Amino acid sequence: MDIREFQQLMARTYLEKDRARGTAPTYMWFMEEVGELATALREGTLEEQKGEFADVYAWLMTLANLAGVDMQEALKKYGSGCCGCGTVPCSCVGEKP
Repeated sequence: MDIREFQQLMARTYLEKDRARGTAPTYMWFMEEVGELATALREGTLEEQKGEFADVYAWLMTLANLAGVDMQEALKKYGSGCCGCGTVPCSCVGEKP
């Protein structure tokens, strides 16, 4: 399944509930999942980490759906490598990214 297909699956599965909840509370759920991922990375098993990565990704797609952002399109920002210097690997020095 590609990025767009997954995002569409999340929309078909959850969008009505997500709209009823609203963006701000949905963002809070997303942040809770990011916290759970941080815990799993510190002290969890590989299986727990996989589950938390999946949860964070699903909630990110949910937020994108609420905002009307096509993530497949948005990720073109990184289509040629680093979004700053455009190289692979990144050759930026002392700066973000």
